[in-house]
Amino acid sequence: GLYIARRTFSFIWQRSLVEVRKALKGIVVMSESLEQVASALFNNTVPEMWAAKAYPSLKPLSAWVQDLAQRLHFIQQWIDHGTPSCFWMSGFFFPQAFLTGTLQNFARKYVLPIDAISFDFKVVDHLNHEDVKEKPEDGCYVYGLFLEGAIWDPTEHTLAEARPKELFSPMPMLHFVPAQNREPPTEDSYKCPTYKILTRQGTLSTTGHSTNFIISIDLPSNKPKEFWIKRSVALFTQLRY
Repeated sequence: GLYIARRTFSFIWQRSLVEVRKALKGIVVMSESLEQVASALFNNTVPEMWAAKAYPSLKPLSAWVQDLAQRLHFIQQWIDHGTPSCFWMSGFFFPQAFLTGTLQNFARKYVLPIDAISFDFKVVDHLNHEDVKEKPEDGCYVYGLFLEGAIWDPTEHTLAEARPKELFSPMPMLHFVPAQNREPPTEDSYKCPTYKILTRQGTLSTTGHSTNFIISIDLPSNKPKEFWIKRSVALFTQLRY
């Protein structure tokens, strides 16, 4: 699947670049689509032809190419060296499927009905994802998320007000823990929405999932949830740069 995806995208990418070069030399006609690619390259934006086959992103072209290379490297390392001990959430095209698969693995392991299983969340702020060598007994470690409107206080192990002039801050590694008949916390917690990109809007896809919203994550808080709602606090898998 990854090989086919890489070959397909590589074909679109290389074909369009070759055709644009020919059009600039006058060898072929500069069509509307080729003109759009050339204009996007000049303006450091992702050509629509490429974006239509790729994942949602607000990054400029230079940062987007680097991000794409990192995603391919992440998946290739998974193929070459087996399941990683922790997962780069930003590296998934469709993270909802990954999370559903994690719940399914837990349900099969303990022979439980999957509709009775949901995630509990633990913030692992005493470890860096690079230091994790072993997978958790159940669930998964994820990293690569960013907080907007707040920061994580590793001393108090809770959400805290953002520092002045700091829009985004990295979120520590999280442990997604499957649990049967979990009761969501009603106090000392903020249900933080998690999105792929900063627009916070998406459409309902044919799978029944949003093209942007991923999941709500319960984060410890010593302030009422209304405090964070007014600040529009949310998590994102990627930024604009």
